[in-house]
Amino acid sequence: MLNRKQKDFLKKYSQQHEILKFNIGKDTIDQNVLSTLRNALTKHEIIKISFLKSALDNKDKQELILDIVSALNVELINSVGNVITVFKANTKLKNSIKLELDKIQN
Repeated sequence: MLNRKQKDFLKKYSQQHEILKFNIGKDTIDQNVLSTLRNALTKHEIIKISFLKSALDNKDKQELILDIVSALNVELINSVGNVITVFKANTKLKNSIKLELDKIQN
């Protein structure tokens, strides 16, 4: 679980760096989408997910967010409009963001 300062760091990081972005459309969330997101998180640790209008026709945005967070076991960093930013640490990466987060204390 991330503390407030760590989440603030990740918000700032996501604004200053080019972050991989995925679109969720009318097919919403299936195993293929989850697999793609899981692979991206393994390589990048932090990604943005945008919910297209067609995805929100069938489900509430909060439901979609909850589905993704629970299925991928990630931390929700930010939610602005229809875009969310999620983080999952991977210490096996050479330049892991987790190493920077560990330096941030309460």
